[in-house]
Amino acid sequence: MAAVYDDHVKHLHAGKVRDVYEDGGDLLLVASDRISVYDVTLPTPIPEKGALLTQLSVWWFERLRDLVPNHLISATDVPAEFAGRAVRCRPLKMVKVECIARGYLSGSGLLEYRRKGSVSGVRLPTGLQEGSKLPEPIFTPTTKAEAGHDEPITFDDVVAMEGRETATMLRDLTLRIYREGAEHAASRGILVADTKLEFGRSDDGTLTLGDELFTSDSSRFWPADQWEPGRPQFAFDKQYVRDWASATGWDKTPPGPAIPDEIVQATRKRYVEAYERITGLTWPPRG
Repeated sequence: MAAVYDDHVKHLHAGKVRDVYEDGGDLLLVASDRISVYDVTLPTPIPEKGALLTQLSVWWFERLRDLVPNHLISATDVPAEFAGRAVRCRPLKMVKVECIARGYLSGSGLLEYRRKGSVSGVRLPTGLQEGSKLPEPIFTPTTKAEAGHDEPITFDDVVAMEGRETATMLRDLTLRIYREGAEHAASRGILVADTKLEFGRSDDGTLTLGDELFTSDSSRFWPADQWEPGRPQFAFDKQYVRDWASATGWDKTPPGPAIPDEIVQATRKRYVEAYERITGLTWPPRG
């Protein structure tokens, strides 16, 4: 598809959740209400999900702007049909690594720990359980697969791919951003178990934060007052949909199952609560 919205805006790419457009040398990242689990887009949308994730990313980008450069140009200078769920941003030459920080043991990190006693080459203490807090946050990168699943890699793998200087910067920035975001979220009663970041190079070579930031699709958010290691945690993120999808007996290959209305509404409610708790604002935004 190469839809043209005016003389300048053209469609470049359709992802599982977002679409990318070009507009006068800038990029427009447009978030849909689609939801993807286990790398499969499910057929049922989550109402307002695209706007919720976009506005939460924008809030974080503005808050952490002094910590690290980011790609955001504007959240308002976008075509009217994309208003609220799109950002105008600088094109970046993206680093071919997914940068993940973990402060708690969950998801694929938990599975790897159970097999190896480590995550992405980082040795962890014995006796940790699902949901355990780690002694300190760790950097657990993965590949950035064009198709299929991302695969865990080690810091040394990132060095081999990007060089030691860039790998060190990626690790240090990822952990610094995670600590800053997790500290703020904790002050609002939310634990950030882990988060995924993406970086690229700007025209002048500066390492720049792109994609999304501390959203319910890129992070695991848990209510602090319900945290209890040794069991699955209540999630303000798409883990709720992952768990539901797994329980259906679905084999995690396309097509994915349709989501019942009660799961859709509960998921939207969790996304809204994450936004409101973290930002201190009400949804929908006023003005």
